[in-house]
Amino acid sequence: MSRSAHCINLFIVAGTVVAAGGVLWGHLAGPVAAQSLTAPTFSAAQQSTGDAVYKESCASCHGKNLDDGEFGPPLKGVEFRSAWFGRSADGLFTKIETMPPAAPGSLGAEKSAGVLAYLMSQNQLVASTQALPTDLDRLKGMLLPGATGGPSGGLSPNAVLPPPPHVVNPLDRYTPVTDEVLQNPSAGEWPSWRRGYDGQGFSPLRQITRANVAGLRAAWSWALPNGPNESTPLFHDGVLFVHAYGDKVQALDASTGDLLWQYSRRLPMGTPLSVKRAIALYGDKIYTGTSDTHVVALDARTGRVVWDTPIADVKQGYSLTGGVTVAKGKVLATTTGRAPGGNYIVALDAQTGREAWRFATIPRDGDFGGNTWNNMPHEKRNGASVWVPGSYDSTTGLLYIGVGQTYDTGPYRDPVAGANDDLLFTDSTLALDPDTGKLAWHFQHLSNDQWDYDWAFTRTVVRLTPGSNVLVGTGGKQAVYDYLDARTGKFAFSFDLGVQNVITGVDPKTGAKQIDARLTPGNGQTVMTCPHAGGSKNWLPDSYNPDSHVLFVSLVEACMDLLPVAPGGRGNLSTGVRWALRPRPDSDGKYGRVHAVNIETKKTVWMARQRAPMSTGVLATAGGVVFAGAIDRGFSAYDDATGHELWHTRLNDVPSSAPITYLVNGRQYVALVTGNGGAQAATFPALVPEIKNPPDRGATLWVFELPAR
Repeated sequence: MSRSAHCINLFIVAGTVVAAGGVLWGHLAGPVAAQSLTAPTFSAAQQSTGDAVYKESCASCHGKNLDDGEFGPPLKGVEFRSAWFGRSADGLFTKIETMPPAAPGSLGAEKSAGVLAYLMSQNQLVASTQALPTDLDRLKGMLLPGATGGPSGGLSPNAVLPPPPHVVNPLDRYTPVTDEVLQNPSAGEWPSWRRGYDGQGFSPLRQITRANVAGLRAAWSWALPNGPNESTPLFHDGVLFVHAYGDKVQALDASTGDLLWQYSRRLPMGTPLSVKRAIALYGDKIYTGTSDTHVVALDARTGRVVWDTPIADVKQGYSLTGGVTVAKGKVLATTTGRAPGGNYIVALDAQTGREAWRFATIPRDGDFGGNTWNNMPHEKRNGASVWVPGSYDSTTGLLYIGVGQTYDTGPYRDPVAGANDDLLFTDSTLALDPDTGKLAWHFQHLSNDQWDYDWAFTRTVVRLTPGSNVLVGTGGKQAVYDYLDARTGKFAFSFDLGVQNVITGVDPKTGAKQIDARLTPGNGQTVMTCPHAGGSKNWLPDSYNPDSHVLFVSLVEACMDLLPVAPGGRGNLSTGVRWALRPRPDSDGKYGRVHAVNIETKKTVWMARQRAPMSTGVLATAGGVVFAGAIDRGFSAYDDATGHELWHTRLNDVPSSAPITYLVNGRQYVALVTGNGGAQAATFPALVPEIKNPPDRGATLWVFELPAR
């Protein structure tokens, strides 16, 4: 095994699990919570010994400064102290005794005590005249203090702490997430990205209603690591799970906001950080993608790593922005990026992490669809990213996933004689067997996308009447929606929400799009198209009420000029153009829109328009309330029948994800993550220069409730 493989496992708890004070003592330190403890002591001589041992045996992995190693997690700072402090000293001492990986156990008790003394000295504890013992029974009686020394001097070594108060930990009642839970979650649960397999994103909770939502107030908030955050929290059995920037996953008590554990990924040096839009629950595990394109399974009760599987090479341009989801015992990871040859949908066994199958979203020559790339060789094709998780339907047994556009439009603008330039599987819905990865059917919504108008977003599974065919529906950036027979892929119907000018018609039998050829960029002239490439609709998910058949969508009303660039100049599209934001020609200065449309009648029910562009997905509930947020930090509740705004609040920063709602201890809560930097928040601020958001930014998990009766 390589040094890096050994070193990554050093102090694995410090690298993965953060315990919140004494909350998890029952899980992580057994009897510690039930006895009185004293503060540890160590001598200056032990500290000096540990310094020398560290340099010889530990620095190669953890770094000269304890937190700058390429292979090992940090051994000082908040992450390390949160993992080990607040627990008895014997656990860390025992871990040190297993080091170094090349010669485990070779340090012996005295050197191990020295290393522990050195680590304490580098984490704000101060040497004394009393040496640190090497006897495990005595170390069990010593508490590495949750609040370290610093200027205040810390806890006295002679102080005896009484046992901490009893804390009810919801993880003690945590039950496995089954296929049935994901297919038919109970009313108060939100166990997957869009709540259930069907992608509807609708909650049957009705405690918060049109009549009382005006009284909604903040119940608690939790500061997340600063940075863009597009993650949707998950809720199961009283616990909120949230992904945070910097590859962290946190478990929180959903009623109080108390931290239960934190997983923190130690990334290879130089790895660019990326957002993750979805994490997943299944069985007794939680799954997340990482910025170095691995999928990691964590024990849902402790946050400890169960398995870790690489998916792709980040150095080749891949990322896992879309995150992960689960279907039929498979963890599904989808790659994004500009890597040569395109992207992948990868299925892993949920228990072991072994790869079960891999589906290429750009087929090779000789495979079905491989001849649709205008005679361009496979290694020069790119794109077909999968930006959000797919949906699943147990009646058809199929997984539905959307695929984006190519980034390199130039070679496909003009067809080569005798060649096909549809560019499969870009802008398509793929129906896959989750057991095998075999393609059951595909439907291409827009062939040869020359505008970056990808149809890569949520696939929503619906049934309009009992006994009718199951449909799967989706819309691309143009906010044109197609609905297909979920079993066969046959086109059913389409509707247009009226924010685009490129598609002039849709064939009612096949769903093929008629295009205004004058608006194809690359003819040397400026072309104005709607919407902007940032999308009127983007990845931000819709919410569908299965009782009323109304779909609720967040949109932005804006267009773009596709401007020619000089030869050799840098453009957004390789047809030689760059896009520039502009209002719609008929704009009244209102850019944000929440749009309600009945998919049975294809008629608009209402539109709620405002100046600030929308920046979140939508949450509709059985209480008759629809929630959505915008780039002015606004978070609003609307009447689902009329679109009238019923409640509004300002958040600390821009929300760039999707709200959820859940029930715990008989109370309904609404939760939303903020974290400026999402695609919407980055694209549209130029339209509203008067909106000033915090320049230093701040990410937070907000949770709202009604006042107690």
